[in-house]
Amino acid sequence: MVRLWDLYSIFFKMGIFTFGGGYAMLPILKSEAVEKRKWVTEEELLNYYSIGQCTPGIIAVNAASFIGYQLRGFWGMIWATLGVISPSIIIILLVAMLLRQYMDNQYVQWAFDGIRVSVIALIIDTVIGMWKKGICNIRDYIVFGLAAALLLFFNLSAVVIVVLAAAGAFIPNYKRQK
Repeated sequence: MVRLWDLYSIFFKMGIFTFGGGYAMLPILKSEAVEKRKWVTEEELLNYYSIGQCTPGIIAVNAASFIGYQLRGFWGMIWATLGVISPSIIIILLVAMLLRQYMDNQYVQWAFDGIRVSVIALIIDTVIGMWKKGICNIRDYIVFGLAAALLLFFNLSAVVIVVLAAAGAFIPNYKRQK
């Protein structure tokens, strides 16, 4: 059985080393929770991220909550969630105290430029991995194409697109089972 402290410490580590939000955390979460610790499968992780996208709140917090709950119930959810948010709280407090002094420093700006670029690379790597697992047939390509078009050309909310995509995948499968 996974110890509560392990949930907290692993999610704390993920929170402290992840810049760029929940999507940037996905590669680290995949490495730790799927590959190293085998707490969840890759499919479960992708499902948690999908659900996290549809529900209110921060995706990384939602994913940590789902995994913690799956592993240890209510208290697992609490400890995993506290683990993932603790670094942000600590960092925000420290940055707020130091920001005025160093934000105009060119070296600090260069460091953040590098961090942003590396986060983009991590997100692209994650998208490629998710693409390989999530786009399996012609229907998936059609749903992806329509979702991308709605997002890019009609500027629809991500929530609306996810609901439409879910309906687009659910309805044909439901009709086939009848």
